Amino acid sequence: MEALKGTGVALVTPFNEDLSIDFDGLLKLLEHTAKGVDYYVVQGTTGESATTTSAEKAEILSFIKQNNKAKLPIVYGIGGNNTQSVLENIKSTDLEGVCAILSVSPYYNKPSQEGIYQHFKMIADVSPVPVILYNVPGRTQSNISANTTLRLAEHKNIVAIKEASGDLTQCMAISKDAPEDFLLISGDDLLTTPMMSFGAVGVISVLANAFPETFKRLTKAALSNDFEASSQATFELIDINPLMYAESNPVGVKHVLEVFGVCKNYVRMPLLPASDELKTKIQALL
Repeated sequence: MEALKGTGVALVTPFNEDLSIDFDGLLKLLEHTAKGVDYYVVQGTTGESATTTSAEKAEILSFIKQNNKAKLPIVYGIGGNNTQSVLENIKSTDLEGVCAILSVSPYYNKPSQEGIYQHFKMIADVSPVPVILYNVPGRTQSNISANTTLRLAEHKNIVAIKEASGDLTQCMAISKDAPEDFLLISGDDLLTTPMMSFGAVGVISVLANAFPETFKRLTKAALSNDFEASSQATFELIDINPLMYAESNPVGVKHVLEVFGVCKNYVRMPLLPASDELKTKIQALL
């Protein structure tokens, strides 16, 4: 899965003032991010997948396929906490032109490690394209342990994990014992350089929506073992990164994109657009 090395951008979903999909903004976003990213991640958490309908998800994926001028690989988000529903969703989705699906660990239910294993095994058994695991305990309230990841890595159709646990020791354990062809991908923008120093192959990034060229320098340098240059690129993001999550993702990065003239900063309830205080802080850094 060479396509998954480097920078993947977890694309935001631009909205109009009436909260319909802003396809003009989405087109601008594709063109903007193509300046530096290696692949698109469509309808992940950053794309507000929790509040887009099934019909909208299909329309967004179709639009990106048709307007992918840079011919970048596409990863599509299909996950949830109802295993049977996820399986049906996979079967009913047109995955032609999609190189892999990104599937988040079940949230809210807080399943056991065996439950997590069986959930992903069933997904991998039915998916017509490779599966990327997504571990983000801060959102799901449960962690995919290193041992469970390594068990799942033995499945021929599970090719990678987006690790956003923030636990570098856990990430090291995965890198140490994973099969050679299993990919560790950073799910935390600021931890990308250290993770790549011990075996990660890149990042699926929020900030790459706004700063694709910075991430190009960051990941390309790390892949070339130039960790000093990679660190310098990371340092450019260290102050603005926490503001992206101060009022929940993607509120912060959507405001940056509006400042840059890429798309508007509308989000769907229960999220709200950036407060005046957050806007002021972001503007000062930009």
